[in-house]
Amino acid sequence: MGKGDKKTKKGKRAAGSTGKTRPAKRASAKKAAAKKAVKKAAKKTTAKKAVMKAAKKTTAKKTTAKKTTAKKAAKKSTAKKATAKKAAKKSTAKKASAKRATARRVTAKKASAKKASAKKATAKKAAKKTTAKKAVKKAAKKTTAKKAVKKAAKKAPAKKAAKKTTAKKAVKKAAKKAPARKATARKTARKGRK
Repeated sequence: MGKGDKKTKKGKRAAGSTGKTRPAKRASAKKAAAKKAVKKAAKKTTAKKAVMKAAKKTTAKKTTAKKTTAKKAAKKSTAKKATAKKAAKKSTAKKASAKRATARRVTAKKASAKKASAKKATAKKAAKKTTAKKAVKKAAKKTTAKKAVKKAAKKAPAKKAAKKTTAKKAVKKAAKKAPARKATARKTARKGRK
């Protein structure tokens, strides 16, 4: 029935006997069986140890691989963070430059508005000055016209008096010449009669 049957060859080999009966030295057979068992156990332990070593190596490799991947991931994350920081710095720099540009534009607009208002104010002042000058000229013209009227009013009675005197003189001259004319007219009439 195989190894368990002591009558068969296999069974005798397994039991450590060589013939029909068991050998007299059972202790040596037991020792041999014990040695075989020890060897088998040693082989099993060595196999287990090898398996354990391989497992340890694989676990170590896995851990090192994990560590390397973690390091790579950390490096990538740090690189990403650095790039993000750079991008943030660039964006902040762009925002700052945009703010400066807008501030410059606003200041330029304010300066231009101030200049325009100053120009308008100067134009208004100039217009006021011109209007004031015109008003002064008009007032001066009015005063000169009034003075001329006053002078004319003062001269008018003198002129009237002068005209009257000239008219009287003319009447007197005409009165002086009238008898002489009458005489000449009489003479001419007499000559015509003759």
